[in-house]
Amino acid sequence: MVKLVNLGITLVIGTLFGFLFFKLKVPGGMMVGALLAVSVLSVCTDFAYMPSYARVAAQITAGAFIACTVEKSDLKRLPYIIKPAAILLTGMLILNIAMGFLIHGVTDLDWVTAFMCAVPGGMSDTPIIAADMGGNGGKVAVMQFARLLTGIGLFPSLILAVTKQEKIPQREGRGRVTSGGKKNPAEFALTAVVAGVCGVIGKLSGVPVGALLFALIGVIVLKLLFDKAYLPMWMKRAAQVLSGCYIGSSVTYQDVAELKDLIPAVILLLLGYMVTCLIVGGIMAKVCGMSRRESMLAATPAGASDMALISADLGVQSPDLIVLQVVRMLVVISVFPQIINLLVHFLP
Repeated sequence: MVKLVNLGITLVIGTLFGFLFFKLKVPGGMMVGALLAVSVLSVCTDFAYMPSYARVAAQITAGAFIACTVEKSDLKRLPYIIKPAAILLTGMLILNIAMGFLIHGVTDLDWVTAFMCAVPGGMSDTPIIAADMGGNGGKVAVMQFARLLTGIGLFPSLILAVTKQEKIPQREGRGRVTSGGKKNPAEFALTAVVAGVCGVIGKLSGVPVGALLFALIGVIVLKLLFDKAYLPMWMKRAAQVLSGCYIGSSVTYQDVAELKDLIPAVILLLLGYMVTCLIVGGIMAKVCGMSRRESMLAATPAGASDMALISADLGVQSPDLIVLQVVRMLVVISVFPQIINLLVHFLP
């Protein structure tokens, strides 16, 4: 009974502060607000509590929601973006591994946490994946928040300064077609069932981050074959709150005291992303015939939806840029954790 009361208190506080931060337009506000509020609750009281199945539910929802962003038109564009996608993902993987070693070297973070801090994934997804792999989700969330803020707030200005003399060609006839299917309760229920069943199978399989990965695959198949996949936005918000509450409930006073030790790691990570943006963007521009501005935007550590808005503001109208970001998100969330899991087995 006490645990149920504590669970209720945790969810109410997480939801209220998540909604507050969302209304204040903080990037990833639902998760950030819930994480901060529940962290304070956890450090100052004994009330913070979230069961382990909340993490699984958040993973399943995240996987399903990411899958719903995939469109059939993305598949048609794949032959055109295979080369830039390969360059982008190779650069991101090299950055991830290199920064993981550096972060581990300048902090006391374990290997899983260090590598997951540098994953160019989503603010909502990466911390909960790190927690599932045995890492410190709270510290990963801090690093991912710094990445997100920089990707949205600093990188567009940097890219504009570097490419201000460049003429940006606009590409015609390459639109990204979104699904026109009706978004009804039946589709929502079907998507939830497919995601839930696949997610549970993934969890039982023992595959790292299996709940998210299997839900992702199951809903992608549903979306591409039958065009019936749909999740309302409130489900994503709920998953963000669950993730924030789960990670926040595990935060201790020692974790808070050690946050100052992350400053060198944050600086290293942001410098690494800047260098990667310049180098990978330059290679993509030279090899793939993209404009320098478009290629640097593709290598920017922000989300697909953020890039859609940012690129338009910078005068780049390229649906392929958004498809590249979707491909990056899918691969980073599904493949990078598996690589990290294999890598840490060979490290002391």
